[in-house]
Amino acid sequence: MRSEFDSIIAEQFEFVKSLSNKPDKTINVLRHKAGGEKMVFLSGKGDKSVYEFLMRISHPNLPRIYSVDEKNGRLDIYEEYIDGMTVGDVLQTGLYRESGVREVIIGVCGALDILHKNNIIHRDIKPENVIIDTCGNVKLADFDSARIYKNYQPNDTVFTGTAGFAAPEQFAISQTDPRTDIFALGIMMNVMLTGEHPSKKLYGGKYGKIIEKCIYVDPNGRFQNVKELIYSL
Repeated sequence: MRSEFDSIIAEQFEFVKSLSNKPDKTINVLRHKAGGEKMVFLSGKGDKSVYEFLMRISHPNLPRIYSVDEKNGRLDIYEEYIDGMTVGDVLQTGLYRESGVREVIIGVCGALDILHKNNIIHRDIKPENVIIDTCGNVKLADFDSARIYKNYQPNDTVFTGTAGFAAPEQFAISQTDPRTDIFALGIMMNVMLTGEHPSKKLYGGKYGKIIEKCIYVDPNGRFQNVKELIYSL
């Protein structure tokens, strides 16, 4: 089945550009020869079961996954191409206002809500992994670090994520859960509003209080789910 899918891709699509060409991760953009539609081919590490779940659903805040296969410890994934800018790109031109932050965070929370309900923790929420497409829709991307939450596992076996955005429990202190993603959301909100990590400059006012609750060291002191965070906004 996989070889048949690859042969169809090779026949119908052409190479457009490379977005990443690292030893541990390759991302190429392809274009349909007849219709002109684009798609992304990604080869790298990840949890196959996460991508298999994404293949089965359609959600406005998540990319469509068309195919996933595992070969020699690497995943080969064909997924939707999202035309737009990341939050990181936007921050290169200036900071967000509270209204803009609210819109983005609610979109990310929409994606996280369905992930968390299916025991999937993203574990790498950051400006570079949130895309605003040309229609203004918020899309959460990059599931290399995502994992399935397991009740019986006391802690994560390997650190993964991005320094500065990773919650304390990601350093094998305890198992990551939905509150881990909420921690990263708080860091991202602060960066969007101030351009700085909250350890250097914490945003003031109502949103400052929300950020403080998101990034509380003890997960029990944070918002316990994304719906609580959405309500606070």
